[in-house]
Amino acid sequence: GALLYTRWQHTVRSAEALAQKYKQQQEALSAQLQVVYEHRSRLERSLQKERGEHKKTKEDFLVYKLEAQEALNKEKQDSMNRYGALSSQHKILKNQHEDVKKQLLDLQLQHNSLKLEHRKALETHSQKYAQLQQEKDSEVANLQDTVYKLREESKLLRKAHQEVHSQLLNAQAQMEEFRQLKEALQKMPSFK
Repeated sequence: GALLYTRWQHTVRSAEALAQKYKQQQEALSAQLQVVYEHRSRLERSLQKERGEHKKTKEDFLVYKLEAQEALNKEKQDSMNRYGALSSQHKILKNQHEDVKKQLLDLQLQHNSLKLEHRKALETHSQKYAQLQQEKDSEVANLQDTVYKLREESKLLRKAHQEVHSQLLNAQAQMEEFRQLKEALQKMPSFK
């Protein structure tokens, strides 16, 4: 009985020690579990917050996506309008280019025609100028000959004029002598 009691006591002590150990483990586990619960609570709050932020971000993204789609559609429409306007302007400019090209061709033809006419007119003018120069040279030669003849004739006329003047002076002198002689004769009594 004593041996059995001793064994039971030993078993009870072992059981108490084991119970104490399990109690400590349970307390440690409880503390760890409390930490885990708190951590889980924090994680749940964080997750809730993250979900809220994610939801808001998703809504913001949907709004942004809608606005971006509208802006893209508007930009696309504006681009199509601009393309249409540029296409019309391109057609107008192409037609204007064709018109200008045609005008340039007409002007080149007209320029060539005028150039030919100018060359012909220049040749005609040169021939006429040469003819007029020849006529002028001939006329100048004739005029120089006429001037020479007129100068010679003027010299002869001057000489004749001087001779006539001398004869006139001589005649006047003779007339004066005749008048004086006549007066002298009239004064003489024998003449009377």
